[in-house]
Amino acid sequence: MLRGVNLGPHNRIKMDALRDLCSAIDLQDAQTYVQSGNIVFRTKERNLGALAKKIQAAIEKKFGFRIEVILRTTPEMRKVVARNPFAAVRDIEPSKLLIDFLASEPGPEARKSMLAIKPDPETLHIEGRELYIYFPDGAGRSKLSWPRLEKILKTPSTARNWNSVTKLLAMAEEMEAL
Repeated sequence: MLRGVNLGPHNRIKMDALRDLCSAIDLQDAQTYVQSGNIVFRTKERNLGALAKKIQAAIEKKFGFRIEVILRTTPEMRKVVARNPFAAVRDIEPSKLLIDFLASEPGPEARKSMLAIKPDPETLHIEGRELYIYFPDGAGRSKLSWPRLEKILKTPSTARNWNSVTKLLAMAEEMEAL
């Protein structure tokens, strides 16, 4: 998942160009989902930190800007879905449930500080490298500060709504089944 692409006039990447870039750096069968930097691919690389840096460097070289790249494997995405703390809550709107994917797991102090935040009406849960946030009134109306959250967590992140998360998992599982 790419952070901060195609959200405004800056950091624009066409998805066909992103798929071509992936092919150029030996990522196989790259597929994109919507225009916000969601990409599913195959790789033999097992060092995800090194792979994220490789993708970042390739994007910077080709498109002229540096962005965060947050990677998850198919098994990790299955865990994200399985650990959804809102799964048993009735009437949750999938488009209002965001999963903030963290580049690294926050330390104990960061977790404690995060759990001390009492946003209203939002609800926060942190599980591993994911922050689950439900915005009953929609994220656009929230007073929850993304820069503040990132400062507390001390790691870059990128958020996706539940519909995107489940679609990315379905795409990865379909690719895995081939």
